[in-house]
Amino acid sequence: MDNASVNEHAWTRYGRHHLDRGTVVPEPDRLDWGFWGTGPGDELLGEITGQRILDIGSGTGRYPARLARTRRAEVHAVEASATQHQRAVDRYGSTPRLRLVHGNAVEYLRNAPAPVYDAAYSVHGLSYIDPHQLLPALARRVREGGKLVFSVLHTNPGGVGPMDEVAARDEILPLKGGDELTVRMWVLSPSLWEDLLVEAGFLVEDIAVLTAPEATDPAACTLITAHRRRLEASPRRVTSRPRSTRPPLTNAAFGVGVIVTDAAGRVLLGHHRSGVWECPGGKIDAGESIEEAAVRELQEETTLRADPGDVQVLGLLLDEAGGTNRLTAVALVSSCSGDPVAAEPELVRRWVWADTEALPDPLFVPSAQALRTWRPELPIDHPPARRIGLGRQR
Repeated sequence: MDNASVNEHAWTRYGRHHLDRGTVVPEPDRLDWGFWGTGPGDELLGEITGQRILDIGSGTGRYPARLARTRRAEVHAVEASATQHQRAVDRYGSTPRLRLVHGNAVEYLRNAPAPVYDAAYSVHGLSYIDPHQLLPALARRVREGGKLVFSVLHTNPGGVGPMDEVAARDEILPLKGGDELTVRMWVLSPSLWEDLLVEAGFLVEDIAVLTAPEATDPAACTLITAHRRRLEASPRRVTSRPRSTRPPLTNAAFGVGVIVTDAAGRVLLGHHRSGVWECPGGKIDAGESIEEAAVRELQEETTLRADPGDVQVLGLLLDEAGGTNRLTAVALVSSCSGDPVAAEPELVRRWVWADTEALPDPLFVPSAQALRTWRPELPIDHPPARRIGLGRQR
């Protein structure tokens, strides 16, 4: 099963377990973004009286029911688990201003006649949904300037912290009585969450890590407050981020980024398994020229063939990653033969010809820097790099 199906199945079993047991969840007196009743509450949503609010992964419905009842907001609560939804309907189905929706949140936002929301929130729900799918769909349903507040798992009870790549991992969902269910969760570092939000069209206002009150409990949650970016007439900015938080290996500190274009002026970019888009390239081997390395890396990664004589070195870029100096040669290939193939699919899943007016997002930092060296006018945001010995780009 895919990740969404695994989670829907697990939470449906979870809800059935509590329906059979007749579990009664106490009414909350505030929103608890963590697990311990500490930290801020629903005041993070701001003034929501009379506004239309979206709850993602609403579970038993107690939080959206509270907001509809005490804050007099119109709350739409979406829950994928049929049994959790049933628990919510049984208890809160007649609550004024509350609409309980059973369905996949991504599909609801993409396809259902869902309205535009003044704000959206989620208590732990986003941990169970692929952010690459959810956040762009959510951005289209939150008004410009509208708030998004959510909490997600940061460190599990076993002390395992967040990941530095956008991928789901198995976590345990305990049941009363000792049984366990396996779920798939996106447990990501705060910096990755911020990157994903910016890519989707949100601007982050605050990120906090909520820790357990007991020093012996390693569990922690990330609490993020953001808002929908206001659209402007200026060109869309393309973001960039590192592939991971690990510094490059010492023997990979000197590398080459290869820029290849087709007859239409499009640039070749690969979709890396970490989620970033990048130019072909890699480290320069001992005794190898920049031109030779560019040709070799191009062939190894894409099967495209070029001659070192058709490579122009546009310059060197010097920056740092994780405390290590990183020197990147920017190489422009003026002629090559063949069709690009994902020759290393375990690293780069596919290669595409991208229009420079609509570059994919996000770009790997050195590739973003290389593309701006080639075309300084491109609307790409990236960390600064020192440029050494630049030649004429075109």
